[in-house]
Amino acid sequence: MRAPIGDFPDARPAPEALELLPEPVSAAVAAWSGPVPADQLVFVDSDPAVADTADFVAAHGSDLLSASANCVVVAGRRGGETRLAACVVPSAARVDVNGTVRRHLGVRKASFAPHEVAVGESGMEYGGITPVGLPADWPVLLDAAVVDLPWVLLGSGRRRGKLIVPGKALLQIAGAEVIEGLGR
Repeated sequence: MRAPIGDFPDARPAPEALELLPEPVSAAVAAWSGPVPADQLVFVDSDPAVADTADFVAAHGSDLLSASANCVVVAGRRGGETRLAACVVPSAARVDVNGTVRRHLGVRKASFAPHEVAVGESGMEYGGITPVGLPADWPVLLDAAVVDLPWVLLGSGRRRGKLIVPGKALLQIAGAEVIEGLGR
């Protein structure tokens, strides 16, 4: 199979790469349903040494930069309660944590979740977190620009490998909603 974007020697439908995905991502891909079928989710294998966006784009194609998105975990606090959420924005954008995210979650304070919380609660590797397979009770906030892309390059849950999915497929994730002004 040829990946829909980028240059990858190993690309395959994600349902055929379940063994290369961490358990929560593998389970989500195996249970995937909706208007965008699971075989349109593409896994591309890659070297974890080039997992960061700039290095990845240099290794696999400049067309990936405009199609890359980052998924970051945010912790919002109000009273004694902490609420986790995922934010998916174009890789060239920054998440508006203290404005848009804080207001949307209805919390007094919001910040990027600590490394150990993001990894421990998601079951994924830091630097590879993807919205596919996150806990179902987490809000998954999507920047409209990501949803509008024909193809989006995301983490695979590990630093090794990436997922390439139609932008509209992200709307099939539990808790997903489009948030205007999420990335800036």
